[in-house]
Amino acid sequence: MHFDTSEGTFVVELYPERAPSHVENFQQLVHDGFYDGLTFHRVVPGFLVQAGCPHGDGTGGPGYTIDAEFNDMPHEPGTVSMCRTNNPDSAGSQFFVCLDRDNCKHLDGQYTAFGKIVEGYDTIERIAELPLSHPELGVPENAAMILHAMEVYTDEPN
Repeated sequence: MHFDTSEGTFVVELYPERAPSHVENFQQLVHDGFYDGLTFHRVVPGFLVQAGCPHGDGTGGPGYTIDAEFNDMPHEPGTVSMCRTNNPDSAGSQFFVCLDRDNCKHLDGQYTAFGKIVEGYDTIERIAELPLSHPELGVPENAAMILHAMEVYTDEPN
């Protein structure tokens, strides 16, 4: 998946063998243009950056949820994982990218990791360095925007 943002581009490699429903959901949301125009509404330096809320405040989703697919993929810098509420089976469209292994390792087995940033991690770092209007909540002054997301193929599509 290729993401063009106001801070640059990044590419997410997906791992359907680890989280098939999450990968299928993410691909469909990208295909439908769901993420286009949404922001990285939450930035916690040294921890994560979060996007995928249609309301821009962490309260929205696609109108449905998918069941957890916890796996053994570690939450380390560049890991892409789905957000959820206290209910493990509440993932929808919001996702986060980990910034630091020590600060994210407690997420292992608690959140569904389904991808990895394989190009453009410097873009994620720029997003993580944006000034915050409410640091305690991780609210950026001027949130980075996803301009366009699209599927790219490195091998033949299935």
